Amino acid sequence: MYNRGIRGATTVEHNDRDEIYAATEALVAEMIERNAIDPETVSNVWITVTHDLDAAFPAVAVRKRAGWDFVPLMCALEVPVEGSLPRCIRLMIQVNTEKSQRDIRHVYQQGATVLRPDLAGQK
Repeated sequence: MYNRGIRGATTVEHNDRDEIYAATEALVAEMIERNAIDPETVSNVWITVTHDLDAAFPAVAVRKRAGWDFVPLMCALEVPVEGSLPRCIRLMIQVNTEKSQRDIRHVYQQGATVLRPDLAGQK
């Protein structure tokens, strides 16, 4: 068994609590679906946001999912590099799995598809 990281990112139009929760929920739902993630196999989830998002903790949206209430979640600020993608939420779900790195399906939604266009169309 290996501990693998599953990357995901999305963007929101506004620094709005409900929009941040909705975008985070959509992102984590697709990450779970594409990778058949059982919360019991998740060691932790790192969540970062850009400095322009301070209306909500995206972890709240993840924790509301059934079975995810005991998964360790951590929010942090993304490095504020000049010219970087604004209003961006990034997730790194670390799971224990037999899958190879090549079998992991990363998810990039909304404006975040520009971050990894090579992975954004992965199915």
